[in-house]
Amino acid sequence: MPTRRVFLSAFNLAAILAVLTGPLAAKDYPSRPVTMIVPFPAGGPTDAIGRVVAQGMQASLGRPVVVENIGGAAGSLGTEKVALATPDGYTIGLGNSVTHVLNGAIYSLKYDVVKDFETVGLLVAEPAVLVGRATLPANNLREFISWLKDNSGKVLAGTGGTGTVSDVVLYFLEKQTGVSIQRVPYRGLGPAIQALMAGEVDLSVGLPANVLGQVQASTIKAFAVTSKTRLVGAPNIPTVDEAGLQGFYQSNWHALFVPKGTPKEIIQKLNAAAVAALADPQIRERLVADGQDFFPSEESTPEALAAFQQREIAQRWPIVKAAGIKSE
Repeated sequence: MPTRRVFLSAFNLAAILAVLTGPLAAKDYPSRPVTMIVPFPAGGPTDAIGRVVAQGMQASLGRPVVVENIGGAAGSLGTEKVALATPDGYTIGLGNSVTHVLNGAIYSLKYDVVKDFETVGLLVAEPAVLVGRATLPANNLREFISWLKDNSGKVLAGTGGTGTVSDVVLYFLEKQTGVSIQRVPYRGLGPAIQALMAGEVDLSVGLPANVLGQVQASTIKAFAVTSKTRLVGAPNIPTVDEAGLQGFYQSNWHALFVPKGTPKEIIQKLNAAAVAALADPQIRERLVADGQDFFPSEESTPEALAAFQQREIAQRWPIVKAAGIKSE
């Protein structure tokens, strides 16, 4: 409890200072490099997206956008640093469905996933990809599920940590197929996929940004993409409907957040820079190659992200709590 009070006191002081100095700071913003905190290790899917978007935002802001990776606790450590940062626009956070929705139902956090942040804008969304080690004796999803059932309780799955997309999707897979899967948590999905490539685990639930290259190189196998349509960047991977797991749709989204109290003028500048980045043909091409989909233009505003986050919480929290998913 004392830690919580200290956290809130520091946050309230920073917010008050931001209100008093906001207009002046916003006029000259940015006058130095901006730090984008990616709350997952380098090499993972969120990191890949963050670096592409950061590069695209630099042109509009006229200053470098430097990516800082802070992994651990399903993204909550890096996200906490964003919440604690001075609300002056020089620290922005790349959040997703884990950090700003699922973690609120799974972890005992020192911050509120809604109240301690200002929304900047939605970026991209991606489906999950069911992948297995290259030596797995299955070549399609039906064979994969049959193998899971034959080895129920013995199968090892690498995840990005408790409560991550890779972890939560496994709960739904177990429920829909009736199998039991042992989880091996890693500090991010990047290390989990590396373990899969090394044969240390049997399967994982990957995201396009960090599995498509390995699938194309045949170092891992892809069985299905968890969406209604195939990926533009990987049209050979069937959808779950086509592969025999009807309606198993799972997705992850990414968006930008800043500390509570950040001046609206600065948020508008950050939003405009993000929108401009996503409109750049080269940036879009790189994101599409990583399996990303784009939101409609009318959903690019800070207000649209705030409403979207609330809908996600209303839909996902009851499912997570009913499954009994808790941090270890």
